[in-house]
Amino acid sequence: MSSEKLISKGAVHSDSFRQCGEMVPIFEELPVATIVSVSRPDTGDISPMLLSYTIEFQYKQQFKWRLLKKASQVLYLHFALKKRAIIEEFHEKQEQVKEWLHSIGIADQTAVVEDDDEPDDGAVPLHNEDSVRNRNVPSRAALPIIRPALGGQQSISDLAKVAMQGYLNHFLGNMDLVNCREVCKFLEVSQLSFLQEYGPKLKEGYVMVKHLPKFSGANSDVASCAGFCLGYCSNNWQKVWAVLKPGFLALLDDPFDTELLDIIVFNALPPSKGNGGSENYLASQIKERNPLRYTFRVASGNQSLRIRTTSNAKVKDWVTAINDAGLRPHEGWCHPHRFGSFAPPRGLTDDGSQAQWFIDGEAAFEAIASSIEGAKSEVFFLPCFHWLMDTFTDYRSQTLQTLNSCFQIFITGWWLCPELYLRRPFSSNSSSRLDALLEAKAKQGVQIYILLYKEVSLALKINSSYSKKKLSNIHENVRVMRYPDRFPTGIYLWSHHEKLVIVDYQICYIGGLDLCFGRYDTVEHKVGDCPPSVWPGKDYYNPRESEPNSWEDVMKDELEREKVPRMPWHDVHCALWGPPCRDIARHFVQRWNHAKRNKAPNEQALPLLMPQHHMVIPHYMGRSREIDIEKRKVEETQNGIQRENSFSSLTPLENIPLLLPQEADGLEPPGVDQKLSAQQMHHYPVDQPNGISGSVSLSSRKPKVEALDPDTQMNGLMDDLYSMDLEIGTNINSVAQSGLTASNEWSESSEESDHAVAADDCGQTGPRTACKCQVIRSVSQWSAGTSQTEESIHNAYCSLIEKAEHFVYIENQFFISGLSGDETIQNRILEVLYRRIVLAHKEQKCFRVIVVMPLLPGFQGGVDDYGAATVRAIMHWQYRTISWEKYSILHKLEVLLGPKTHDYISFYGLRTYGKLFEGGPLSTSQVYVHSKVMIVDDRVALIGSSNINDRSLLGSRDSEIGVVIEDKEFLESSMAGQPWKAGKFSYSLRCSLWSEHLGLHAGEINQISDPVSDSTYTELWLATAKENSIIYQDVFSCIPNDSINSRAALRESMAFWKEKLGHTTIDLGIAPKKLESRENGEIKETDPMERLKHIRGHLVSFPLEFMNQEDLRPVFNESEFYTSPQVFM
Repeated sequence: MSSEKLISKGAVHSDSFRQCGEMVPIFEELPVATIVSVSRPDTGDISPMLLSYTIEFQYKQQFKWRLLKKASQVLYLHFALKKRAIIEEFHEKQEQVKEWLHSIGIADQTAVVEDDDEPDDGAVPLHNEDSVRNRNVPSRAALPIIRPALGGQQSISDLAKVAMQGYLNHFLGNMDLVNCREVCKFLEVSQLSFLQEYGPKLKEGYVMVKHLPKFSGANSDVASCAGFCLGYCSNNWQKVWAVLKPGFLALLDDPFDTELLDIIVFNALPPSKGNGGSENYLASQIKERNPLRYTFRVASGNQSLRIRTTSNAKVKDWVTAINDAGLRPHEGWCHPHRFGSFAPPRGLTDDGSQAQWFIDGEAAFEAIASSIEGAKSEVFFLPCFHWLMDTFTDYRSQTLQTLNSCFQIFITGWWLCPELYLRRPFSSNSSSRLDALLEAKAKQGVQIYILLYKEVSLALKINSSYSKKKLSNIHENVRVMRYPDRFPTGIYLWSHHEKLVIVDYQICYIGGLDLCFGRYDTVEHKVGDCPPSVWPGKDYYNPRESEPNSWEDVMKDELEREKVPRMPWHDVHCALWGPPCRDIARHFVQRWNHAKRNKAPNEQALPLLMPQHHMVIPHYMGRSREIDIEKRKVEETQNGIQRENSFSSLTPLENIPLLLPQEADGLEPPGVDQKLSAQQMHHYPVDQPNGISGSVSLSSRKPKVEALDPDTQMNGLMDDLYSMDLEIGTNINSVAQSGLTASNEWSESSEESDHAVAADDCGQTGPRTACKCQVIRSVSQWSAGTSQTEESIHNAYCSLIEKAEHFVYIENQFFISGLSGDETIQNRILEVLYRRIVLAHKEQKCFRVIVVMPLLPGFQGGVDDYGAATVRAIMHWQYRTISWEKYSILHKLEVLLGPKTHDYISFYGLRTYGKLFEGGPLSTSQVYVHSKVMIVDDRVALIGSSNINDRSLLGSRDSEIGVVIEDKEFLESSMAGQPWKAGKFSYSLRCSLWSEHLGLHAGEINQISDPVSDSTYTELWLATAKENSIIYQDVFSCIPNDSINSRAALRESMAFWKEKLGHTTIDLGIAPKKLESRENGEIKETDPMERLKHIRGHLVSFPLEFMNQEDLRPVFNESEFYTSPQVFM
């Protein structure tokens, strides 16, 4: 991360090191050159100028590269150095003349000599008094190069080798010379060459580019004008410095520049067309009408660039190098991986892949706040910059200011509120407000990039325009874009739905939580806050009742707290470290650059971004390290070839650590119970457990992100990028030390009138564990600029369900899917669930599917209201999936299984209650299930932003991001009454979720250790949901419920309770002061709390019969009738 600022800061600091004629040196230490071989095109020609030299260069231990240079090119370098030395000497003499003329009173009219002869030479002369001497190469050093023609052919080669080695040693032994522009051009190096975070050094050099977009540049206005005037002559060809890296091709103005002119980030290419079809390539040569023009094209996603060089040989070199970087290794970025994802599985070796879960907003927001606060400027003191500070003391302050920008924060979301407090109570945590946190970091030099979803304002009230204005005014280091623009893109129905926070490529937060109002919540899920102490102003949020109509005063209440409950919010979020974090950051960079090109190509303040690199290796395709290596050696011996490194034929394996697979095929890893079948091991490959314990501690309510041992923190130069995540500094990951523990000032003990849920015994934050992680997503051309649609989230859901052994647990905001043959709904999660249940029934095995979802869609309006067509439409498609009509899974299973259907699959919601204020009425509300999580067999978890519907899963609609997490650490548990090795991450997440839903204390966790046993599923889970549902119905008669089957019945019930209570909520959420019941012919009144105190947790049954006599689709007099049904499903 030492030089990150050189790339991401855009135009803000690109000239910081050029003050007073200075440039940032590329080399920190002297490189070493070795002449590998000498050749010539014609053995009969003994002209020394035709000799070609293969030269291997090594810089530090990490970087090796080879160049093929002709003797003429070396001599040209020599003459260029001599010319530069003469010019610099002239400038020095010129300064002396100026001083003399000033001393005698003559005005300064001295002409300035410009060096325009060499097009590749744009160096600013250095004015050090020793510069001429230091940068001078004696001509006698070059003479031996042209004198090796004496003697036989072998002696000529040997002499030429020695002569060239001697000449190279002259300027490679001088730090001033190796960092001058002429030598750097000869060595084909730039400011990007040796930044480890961008991968090994590959090919570089000057090229001409056709129609280069004017994204940035200090002289872009002048260049634009010049290009307009000379366009017909130059045909819009521009000379740039191209830098090839394993994951992208970057274009710079020159080798010493750090400001991107353009970048092509490599994406997965479309598959070849049939067996005889043409294969797709990143780069391909173009035939020009003029035979003296040499051109090739580079295309990835929706980007395409025409590039021209000076010879046909250079075209072939570039085409080969680019295709090798992206296509030659099957593990490259241009090949899809498991589930069709752009990213491979990570963590099959100790590569730093780690994950940690958070339940509900309190824990997640606390962790996010601590990570943002952890982006400190102590990065100044990374050892790799000590030489810079010591050498350029005059520019120390400029250097430090610019180095601040090596820390970055990426944020994207469906809705973002700048005034959101990440810690509560809000009155004593003003510094934790999101805009305040970002402002503090921006002032320290941290570069912040925020990508907002630009909504259709007529349909949504999230007001991204307001958010952009507020965020953009924070500081110049905060860059904000909204996307997409509706009219130019033609995208009116779909949204950007990801929720991401990435801090300096080190830690990433992913899941269901947007940084917006209404999302902060605790495990108590309180319905009231009057007077306000936790949820200020519009953060007291209930979209079922009303959406905010104005954003001018966010601290002003939208709802009447004395009459209307807030809608509690249940969610699951996740933190990732290591390679998965960089994969997600790469996704953000792709989206940012795509939005930049389409929305703001000429806006200087919004730079293009460059993704950091992590070598892509498909772990899942290998068997074992030893087997692969031995097999490779045998194949290479048989073929008589020496396998070259995937990214650089000159970089040995030991210098760039590959992530080789560790899993065994058909072998059970040590430490895992022998009862694990070969099929299980194939589905969920596990490494040797790092440690197995008998229980998971879920007793801590206070969120805590564990910090690494100090011994593993960053110490010295980052020699190994791929273990960098285990050596990260204390600023980001020592959040445990920085107070990632929720304040309990406001968490007073619950009164009898509140719905107490053993909060102190339910963990909101999971253990930070080493896991196997794979990033998955839903993107397409409109959302990320990819050449093909990616639906790896959909594929992952289907694959994991199909391979499930014992149970599938799902929490999701929506549940809309189709069976085979359904032409309306296209995603097939429902079909896979159906087939897996049928298989379990056929094999007479216990198998459970549990789905937790909202009781009602979280949109404004009562179910029978005229303006609530959206609510009814979503209900229609969900009930069509679950229990209505021939397309539903319950209908199809009941035909086959009868009453046994509910032994295999069942549906639930969450509900809570409490007093709106001290002495106020008792109120209830659904706990809105917004989490997007699936847990399979206590060994695999899928967490992300994707709903279970076509919008989220098809890839061509909403953009989504998620992660599949497979456990590597295991603990003793049970499954179906048998011993079972449960994954530490998945098991602890499920137990914490179930503890909250069932109202369990820490001492009762053992009751849910076996999720499929009758004692857990039937006697605890089902019984709790049924009992809670009955109590809520007796006290509140709240909706939805199974006793209301039509709109007429709903109107009757609403009218009755409004008349009786005088006031109620949109979903009948107010309890009467006394409950009336008949006993022995007499009316008996009881306190509602006498019934409510028997509620345990929040779990209730999902009302499968609610409104089952109605067709809830929009009718002709509703505007939603004229909207495509795809919007709702």
